[in-house]
Amino acid sequence: MKASQQVELFDTTLRDGAQTAGISFSIEDKMRIANRLADFGIDWIEGGWPGASPKDDLFFEQVRHRQWPNSSLVAFGSTARPGHAVEKDRGLNNLAESGADAACIFGKSWDIHVTKALGITLDENLELVSGSVAYLKQNLGTVMFDAEHFFDGYQANPDYALQVLQAAANGGADVLVLCDTNGGSIPSRVFDVVREVVARFPDIIIGIHAHNDSELAVSNSVAAVQAGARQVQGTINGIGERCGNANLVSVIPILKLKLKIDCDVSGDELKQLSSLSSFVNEMANRLPWKHQPFIGQNAFAHKGGIHVSAIRKQSSLYEHVDPALVGNEQRILVSDQAGRSNILSKMQLLEPEAGLAADDPGVAEAVKRIKELESAGYAFEGADASFQLLLRRAMGRFKRHFELVRFRVYDEKRGHDDKPEAEATVQVRVGGKLKHSAALGNGPVNAMDKALRAALVDAYPNLSSMQLSDFKVRVLSTRQATEAMVRVLIESSDGHRKWSTVGVSTDVLEATYRALNDAIEYKLVIDQVPPPDELLD
Repeated sequence: MKASQQVELFDTTLRDGAQTAGISFSIEDKMRIANRLADFGIDWIEGGWPGASPKDDLFFEQVRHRQWPNSSLVAFGSTARPGHAVEKDRGLNNLAESGADAACIFGKSWDIHVTKALGITLDENLELVSGSVAYLKQNLGTVMFDAEHFFDGYQANPDYALQVLQAAANGGADVLVLCDTNGGSIPSRVFDVVREVVARFPDIIIGIHAHNDSELAVSNSVAAVQAGARQVQGTINGIGERCGNANLVSVIPILKLKLKIDCDVSGDELKQLSSLSSFVNEMANRLPWKHQPFIGQNAFAHKGGIHVSAIRKQSSLYEHVDPALVGNEQRILVSDQAGRSNILSKMQLLEPEAGLAADDPGVAEAVKRIKELESAGYAFEGADASFQLLLRRAMGRFKRHFELVRFRVYDEKRGHDDKPEAEATVQVRVGGKLKHSAALGNGPVNAMDKALRAALVDAYPNLSSMQLSDFKVRVLSTRQATEAMVRVLIESSDGHRKWSTVGVSTDVLEATYRALNDAIEYKLVIDQVPPPDELLD
């Protein structure tokens, strides 16, 4: 462990996080996440519950050969079962034999759980807690005690809840963790209770384990630290059972940047926070939350013209921290709320060499054109490539590489159970030459994409590396049903770069063509392929 520790970070993504509905980590996933957490420098990495499942058993077996210089592995479990001697309890012995550096066991601290759920006396529960902790201390260097339902238990019977903590302390617990298991506590209450517990146990680390059922897990964790807690338990991206756990991706920068508590995360490590979040999302097969504080794609996105004008002068006017500190970046969105500041800022990011001035007539024309197009259903927030082409057109700096003559798409289905067949034919003019191509596809969009690029690849060989990587259709008005305008967003890639384009029409194929046209034109622009002189926009 690191020597200068002030607040310990305890990650339970692989145990509590794995209980999220819809998430199922494979052994390989768990190993990769654990190693990534260790690379980041998380103090305590909870790997699971040995003996609870073959998957957890295999994980602990495979992780025995870990090389984590700054992180320790934790095995999770419970106190001994009532009526069993602690030294013979299989669960405790699984923890002792797991190869972990530490154990974290939970026990009941709410009196009604003791008498109703366990069916034992309050004194018998105290013996279970102290005996279980003491037994594990004989076999492991560090033992932590999770006081389950502590805040509810404290409210119902504060004397007994504190007796449970004392029993764990008597057994030799290194950390007493106060659990808001039902996630119903509020920060002011957490602060008051934690402060009292810290005062009663000044020589033992007090931790907080908060659930997010009231959307206060991060706030409760921060309140606990401000009251003297020295360990925070949580998960990456706040995943977990029901509404999730305290989100360490938010807790960490709050501790370091707001409270000035290093929590053993260096500045360089903090810059890896965004990539760590993305990595865990990928392993969990979850789409990232674009509005996630600190690291979300839109966490530092600015859309209103007044905001953009201000941050061009000083970013802190509308940004609470420098996004680079957490591995994120500022985004300038272009929409019907855009002004000249948006255009200038966006172009500075996309084309710093362009040298635009605020009074450039092309900027005013671009603002006007954007507002017109967005009123018709276009959205340029997620279509930077289409925006760049629009701006080039407004400034008279764009020349088309090809001109569509016609396209035709057939989508034929024979019989109820047979798969449909799609075929597209495309005719384009490149310079003074007509190009014609046809292609079969897995649906009409794929057929059009293949036919269009096939018609152009002889003139522009670099298009052979281009492929469509994502495709989204959005109906803009449900009141018009199938007659409604649709917006198509396309993401394209050439293996090195990705770019997004947009098209809008009442005809989904025309909207698709518009987005495809921009995608191809943008590829040719960024590859600096000269257009034929005959085609001027």
